[in-house]
This record gives sequence, structure tokens and C-alpha cells, in this order.
Amino acid sequence: MLFLLSPAKSLDYDTPPQVATHTPALFARQSAELIAVLREKTPQQISTLMHLSDALAGLNVARYQAWSPRFTAKNSKQAVLAFDGDVYGGLDAKTLSESQLGWAQDHVCILSGLYGVLRPLDRMQPYRLEMGTALAVGEARNLYQFWGTKIAAYLNQRAAADTSPVVVNLASEEYFKAVDRRALKPRVVTCVFEEYKGGVYKIISFNAKRARGLMVRYAIEKKAATVQKLEGFDAEGYRFEPTVSAPDRLVFRRRQAA
Repeated sequence: MLFLLSPAKSLDYDTPPQVATHTPALFARQSAELIAVLREKTPQQISTLMHLSDALAGLNVARYQAWSPRFTAKNSKQAVLAFDGDVYGGLDAKTLSESQLGWAQDHVCILSGLYGVLRPLDRMQPYRLEMGTALAVGEARNLYQFWGTKIAAYLNQRAAADTSPVVVNLASEEYFKAVDRRALKPRVVTCVFEEYKGGVYKIISFNAKRARGLMVRYAIEKKAATVQKLEGFDAEGYRFEPTVSAPDRLVFRRRQAA
């Protein structure tokens, strides 16, 4: 199985990585093409394009200028250790062993507006470029058109080794839209996380994001190889609810956080 995650806006380049193992980004050529377009924009244009404050726009313009086609220990960090935020708080990759990170490398893909797809140990330079950004690049009007079928083709290639390939979607709608479903060959299973609030179960964004990271952590620890194995997920009070689930939509609920 392949687990898909969204990236995070928050980044941590201050904490030293606990492993030296790293791999090169898969779509560095495409990333460089995007950087070339971003470098032509002023801080005000970046602010307007990405709906950022002046301070954040200035920070990211500086990042684009500093971006290098050469990834080193000084200018980059393994993606799963560089991303911070709700999902990655649940995953807590900085406490994974080298062997666990190795399993993640083989089974986890992080979707990215700038990098397309990142494996956990791929080196990544700091950036901000959300997949929904309407950045025109050549004939492409936005990033969805820019990436086209590239991401789906890569996932097909990765999944081809499995006899019953499955993609477990733990990414947000914004990022999963970058996967061309018409071109994607594996079965897609989506995990949904709901909280009991106001007398009903509902998705609460902050909690759902953390739960996605917790699910990947569970899969890594259990070396989950089947969809059925995922039904045992019980971190922080969640339980699988078969009565509201479907074969390709696994629903996990909790009444209160553990």
C-alpha cells in the first residue's frame, strides 16, 4: 500500500535530523522550472497570489531566491522531518527509528505543489507553494495543469510491484485533486476521522489532520500491508466504525480525545 499525505505550511529546519540517510527529490527539474517563474515575482505579487502577509511574502521571496538545484545538508532536510504542523505532529517522525523511516520511505508519499511527490527521506529546501495556487507556468494556468498526469504516473509506477495495489488517501482535497484519477490505476481507499460534537459526529479539521498523521504512524509501527489491518487503528480514542464505512471509505470515530 501507498499512503498519501499533504505537506505542511509550517517547517522545522532547526531540529537536527536523527538520521543521515537521504534521497534526492524525484521531480527536481520541474521544481526548478517553478522556482524560475516564482523568482520573477515581486513580494507584492506573491502576497496577492498566495494571500500572504507582507512578512510571509518577503520570507518566501527570499526562499525562492536562495533555492538551489544542489541539495545539501546545509540548505535542505529530509521532507518528513522538515514538515511541521498538525499532520506531522500526529506522525511525530523525529521519534521514528532508521528502520521505521525506511519502511515509510517505501510506503509513504507526500504531495507537494513545488516538488510534486516527495518520499519521506527526500531532501527538501524550504518553500511555500500550495497546490491550489493559480500560478501560470508556460501553457499551464495553475499547478494542477502543470503537474498533469505526472503524479498519477509516478504512483502507478510505485504501486505496480504489488499484486493488489492500493493507495490510501490521507491527503486533503486540495492535494488529492493533483492526482489524476482517470490515469491512476490502483484502488483508492480514503480514511475519514470524525468527532462527536453537538449530538452528531462530524469532521473537525484540526483533529482530522492530526489523525491522518497518527494513522501513518500506526501503519509504520504495524507495517500494515492490507486495508483490513488499518481497521485496528485506535490511537487517541479513535475506533473503526464498520456500520458507516464502505470498502473504499474507512470511518473512524471518537467521542472525546484520549
